[in-house]
Amino acid sequence: MSRAPQPFDPADRGDERLVLDAEAVRAWSARTAEALGRERAAIDAINVFPVADGDTGTNLYLTADAGRRAVEAVFAAPGAAGASAPDTADAVRALAHGALLGARGNSGTILSQLLRGMAAVLADGGDGDHLARALDTAAASARAAVAHPEEGTILTVASAAAAGCAAGGTLPEVARKAYDGARTALEATPGQLAVLGRAGVVDAGGQGLVAVLGALVETVTGRAPEPLPPSPAVRALPERPGETCGHDGAQGPGYEVLYLLEAEDAAVELLKARLDALGDSLVVVGGDGLWNVHVHVDDAGAAVEAGIEAGRPHRIRVTHFASAAPAPAPDAPDHTAEAPAHARGERAQRAVVAVLPGEGLAGLCAEAGATTLQARPGEPPTGDELLDAVRRAHAREVVLLPNDTELRAAAASAAERARAEGIRVALIPTRAAVQGIAALAVHEPGRSFDEDVVAMTAAAGATRYAELAVAARQSFTSAGVCQAGDVLGLIEGDVAVIGQDLTATARTVLDRMLQAGGELVTLVVADSAPAGLADTLEAHVRRGYLAVDTVTYHAGEGAPPLLVGVE
Repeated sequence: MSRAPQPFDPADRGDERLVLDAEAVRAWSARTAEALGRERAAIDAINVFPVADGDTGTNLYLTADAGRRAVEAVFAAPGAAGASAPDTADAVRALAHGALLGARGNSGTILSQLLRGMAAVLADGGDGDHLARALDTAAASARAAVAHPEEGTILTVASAAAAGCAAGGTLPEVARKAYDGARTALEATPGQLAVLGRAGVVDAGGQGLVAVLGALVETVTGRAPEPLPPSPAVRALPERPGETCGHDGAQGPGYEVLYLLEAEDAAVELLKARLDALGDSLVVVGGDGLWNVHVHVDDAGAAVEAGIEAGRPHRIRVTHFASAAPAPAPDAPDHTAEAPAHARGERAQRAVVAVLPGEGLAGLCAEAGATTLQARPGEPPTGDELLDAVRRAHAREVVLLPNDTELRAAAASAAERARAEGIRVALIPTRAAVQGIAALAVHEPGRSFDEDVVAMTAAAGATRYAELAVAARQSFTSAGVCQAGDVLGLIEGDVAVIGQDLTATARTVLDRMLQAGGELVTLVVADSAPAGLADTLEAHVRRGYLAVDTVTYHAGEGAPPLLVGVE
């Protein structure tokens, strides 16, 4: 997995760190994401509570990585060098805010609140006593965010970490005591929560928190703590599917609902009461007008409607537990995945075929399970090449994503020829790579073909797109006359901005696109783009748009300098 710059390392100084400054927060956020990425599969494998859906490790990793990216954005912001470099308050608040925006699942949502609670104290100081108070505040705020706290969970481990270092001390002493307290509490979780005892495992969320605190110990001491022993295999849990928080052994609700919410405190209190009556595993974290809501319900529509009545929900995610399966986390290697069906000589039930510019983007989508066809600059794939890609997918059902308006006719022809060979093909008329990425993100092979195609089409259609290119010659455009070498900002295929600097033009394009609203900005950056472009744009979005998150992909060679998607 990629690793963020870590300019501070206590081991290089030959002594322990006594103050958690901005550079140490930066290093901690990077080590946390790396540790959770490394342990993601092991944590997923022991996830039996609150729902045995095997995604706790993935959710924790994605939450932590969102926090890491937010910290990096603060350091990459203009003026972040020299005397005006970010201070501890800037860094810890960015970490907490990024985790809030990117929180996934029950444990990820709780982790974001733990980081928020710590930030409230660490913003005033980073010595050992501040860290001890920060952990205590974090544990209390996380417990308050859960409607019906259960012992033997990540909440128990957080409380034990705080209790272990309550006496204070130096920063390294407090970090070690917190880690030791958390690890001891984790080992006791099977005796506190019946479902863990029956499965013979510790709490998955608690194990993730121990990894977070282990990364903190390594950051302030320069030495990683002794790793946890390998997790045992989960024992079968017959006749207890869907076990949920507060209902030990009972059949749980069918859906997980998550969304960001802009709302006042009073409205959120009413929302909590309403959601608590609808389902369980309710966690509401945040504050200052922005909240992350997580709940398990049978009526997903009612949960979303409750959010609409309370304020303005964003980034709504609904997962059906019966068909839920953990998605591969970006940059987090998974060496346990079984080879694809076509690699074993079998015909898969369903596959996605995507045309993509740039080797990096093609590789990314291939890792997500798509059969890819790389578009060469100035040489769009032919109908024969598209048909060959459909055949290579070796599936009974294929979703075809051309990702280019000029490929629509060739893609339609290839689809018809494949249907004549007995392959069921659905052509989604994606006009840009970012629309294809959005469609692939919601692809679920477990649901019916028609439902999958409808969901992917809706995701692509909800994604507005833009592209930055450099004019090869003088020409007339919808935005005026451009000269050779000018930077062109194309929105939905039309030239909307003409500039001389790619970074400045990209900022203008982003602002124009976000004027119409948006919840997620996708940046696809090619090797030819200026260094630091993605970090600069992420910082620009973070400063100007409260509830908008960003994700960046690297297209490699052969792609336009920048592709932008807004969902």
